[in-house]
Amino acid sequence: MAVESGAPVIPVFIRETSGRDPWSPGAASRWWLHESLVALTASLAECGLPLILRSGEVLATLDELIAETGAQAVFWNRCYEPYAIARDKTIKNHLTARGITAKSGNAGLLFEPWRITREGGGSYRVFSAFWRACRAAEAHMRPEPRPTRMRPPENPPASESLTTWNLQPKSPDWAGGLRDTWTPGEAGALARLDRFLERAARYAADRDRPDREATSRLSPHLHWGEISPRTIWNRIAAAAAAGRIPAADEEKFLSELGWREFSHHLLFHVPDLAEQPLRPEFSEFPWTACEADIARWRRGMTGFPIVDAGMRQLWQTGWMHNRVRMIAASFLVKDLLAPWQVGAAWFWDTLVDADLANNAASWQWVAGCGADAAPYFRIFNPILQGERFDPAGDYVRTYCPELARLPASVIHRPWEADSATLREAGVRLGQTYPAPMIDHGKARRRALDAFERIKSSAA
Repeated sequence: MAVESGAPVIPVFIRETSGRDPWSPGAASRWWLHESLVALTASLAECGLPLILRSGEVLATLDELIAETGAQAVFWNRCYEPYAIARDKTIKNHLTARGITAKSGNAGLLFEPWRITREGGGSYRVFSAFWRACRAAEAHMRPEPRPTRMRPPENPPASESLTTWNLQPKSPDWAGGLRDTWTPGEAGALARLDRFLERAARYAADRDRPDREATSRLSPHLHWGEISPRTIWNRIAAAAAAGRIPAADEEKFLSELGWREFSHHLLFHVPDLAEQPLRPEFSEFPWTACEADIARWRRGMTGFPIVDAGMRQLWQTGWMHNRVRMIAASFLVKDLLAPWQVGAAWFWDTLVDADLANNAASWQWVAGCGADAAPYFRIFNPILQGERFDPAGDYVRTYCPELARLPASVIHRPWEADSATLREAGVRLGQTYPAPMIDHGKARRRALDAFERIKSSAA
């Protein structure tokens, strides 16, 4: 929209520092933001445009920039978190009242959260029905082409220095694993999509295997606006049309984009989704986890290898395989009886793809209190899940190297290995690797009993 106006374009990124946003970026997100802005600065420079960085309260900062530049129009892409919606409405009303053109657009979702509605009105609570409505409404999925010519400003306003924002960790610098794993920015996103397309023909079969490079890992690029869901949709659809991706794999992957859409649909219609259970009876759930148990979960020291591997992958890389996210989340909420909000807060701080809608909807799904939620009695058994989805133990060996020499037959239940096997593998339970912090069978029974109590009280 800005390029089409023919006026000089002044790209601006404003870092909100008013403290009003209750969900400011976590530590891993701040690292990604720094790297993404570095990449964006370089990309815009290729077009002859500077990226202006400012920090402060957004509306006041915009007023300052308008005064400095004489700008007559402001364009931006919409965000859909409750705070952002309210903020952007205020900005649009304020600028319009001043005679400034204020236009926002949708670049981050396939569908606006308010567009897909049930027959007769209202929002969806079941994903399958929501996704059918999305597919029926499918149209105009092609992304806009990248502008080839942009008119730079003659006298660009001053910019703050990115280094002064202190977004990256220093003492200690814990981001080495993130740097080794990710390339933030549009070029990194497109390269990752290209790599995924090479293996997407086995997506449906392999997506639940954390020991295989089967998923797209595009989630942080999507969250940060470095690639649009329309671009991904069209590339996947084109590959399927050319016979490179079977229809079943195409549909399975597109439905994952659909879950992202569903999450934003839910957050738009339920603004307190990140704080309150969608099913109100869960407000009375008898959570009992202690802080020491939660700390062991965060550190990946539960004694259940698939859970520990996932939590360590998260700490090292800022990302965790989706199947393992479900296993680790179920362990926290149902084995340890910790509130789902505790886990959601930890993921918010440590994930490079921390997205308020996805994070809230997914944690509520696992906890059994959200939309389209897994039945509460579906409690992931971390031993069986590990044996099923990491059968050779390669994922565990990667992130729990102290177990690397254990045979596959016991790597997901090292406490059942005989003393000779443990000795040969160099494993000393309780010393080099923790014994299980809880009996899963008893924990499952305890969780089911707690659920029965809230069901009885709600009846």
